[in-house]
Amino acid sequence: MALKKKPVTGMKDILPAEMQVRDFVMNQIRETYRGFGFSQIDTPCVEHIENLTSKQGGDNEKLIFKILKRGEKLNLAEAETENDLVDGGLRYDLTLPLSRYYANNAAQLPSPFKALQMGSVWRADRPQKGRFRQFVQCDIDILGDPTNLAEIELILATTTALGRICPDNSFTVRINDRRILKGMALYCGFAEEQLDSVFITLDKMDKIGRDGVRTELLENGCGAEQTDRYLALFDQAGTDADAVRKLGEQLGASLEPGTAENLSQIMETVSGASETKFALQFDPTLVRGMSYYTGTIFEVSMEGFGGSVAGGGRYDKMIGKFTGTDTPACGFSIGFERIVTILMDQGGQVPGTAQKKAYLVEKGMDNSRMRQILKQAMEERKTGVCVLVSQMNKNKKFQKEQLGKEGYTEFVEFYKEALKG
Repeated sequence: MALKKKPVTGMKDILPAEMQVRDFVMNQIRETYRGFGFSQIDTPCVEHIENLTSKQGGDNEKLIFKILKRGEKLNLAEAETENDLVDGGLRYDLTLPLSRYYANNAAQLPSPFKALQMGSVWRADRPQKGRFRQFVQCDIDILGDPTNLAEIELILATTTALGRICPDNSFTVRINDRRILKGMALYCGFAEEQLDSVFITLDKMDKIGRDGVRTELLENGCGAEQTDRYLALFDQAGTDADAVRKLGEQLGASLEPGTAENLSQIMETVSGASETKFALQFDPTLVRGMSYYTGTIFEVSMEGFGGSVAGGGRYDKMIGKFTGTDTPACGFSIGFERIVTILMDQGGQVPGTAQKKAYLVEKGMDNSRMRQILKQAMEERKTGVCVLVSQMNKNKKFQKEQLGKEGYTEFVEFYKEALKG
């Protein structure tokens, strides 16, 4: 039987033209974040299954690629449950591995610690445009800082990176706070035990609309009075820092003290300090699915892509799951694959790349002349030109077309006979 030449569903081969774009995006992100004082780290792609299934990853825990035990530990005959067969899994994001990393290495790290992590993650998701089962995440996190300086720095760094990578695409940062979500629901009369269900429905606002949210809340057993009062709050809410303060005053004792002022300060400071042009909006319907978020949450939407291209928030309780002591933590992740998709849809042109020149050499060139050609190529490379030396194909036109797709703009042909040169 012939071997399968296509990659596994949800994963893909990357051709040179896209790889050039991916390298550009990766380098821009890395350079920008290092300029904000973030230190790059790395964690294993395999995590303990107990960590991955600790009820902190939301629906992602249903999408884990699980790994069977090996050798004598794998006893199929006596296995009664999945736990008898599985002891590890591929990481579904970079946040949980970072929390384990910090819990294990905090004594050797500065406080607060500004971490940069870039790597592949895996989810057994349904593939679609911009969404794969193996994909790259680019995360920055600040651990050990309880102040809103962490959120401010994360938003400034991420928007700076996006502005450099996609300077022609407008984008919007939407921001909210989990405590505001909770305060609004309590103010409207929902019981504490209803909140998770209410937020799951609210998170669908973009897909099913206001009427759809109302219908689903009622179907889930929520009272009509509470539901209508709840939706009216969203209708009345503004999008700027002053609107956050007004909402905070309205919610009163239902909202944790200082929450509205904290979010307002973040918005005002980011707007005043940023040198990148983007819209910053308070969005009280923003939920984000991860259950580990405890405070500020944010998402970025960009012209040219239907979903979000970056997101994150504060997760002050996760590291404490490992150490027994809560540690302030906040992070922002760029949707690397989605940004690459946007750039590829725009033609995949990478700004500022070196000149690319192809030397096409006729087959059968004598050694003496070949050495001269290679020496000439080496001299040009010293000046920063990318020079490809390749045998000349019979179909030169097609060969040049293919090289053109990889960014080669100049072609020099070398023939055995001077008459042809």
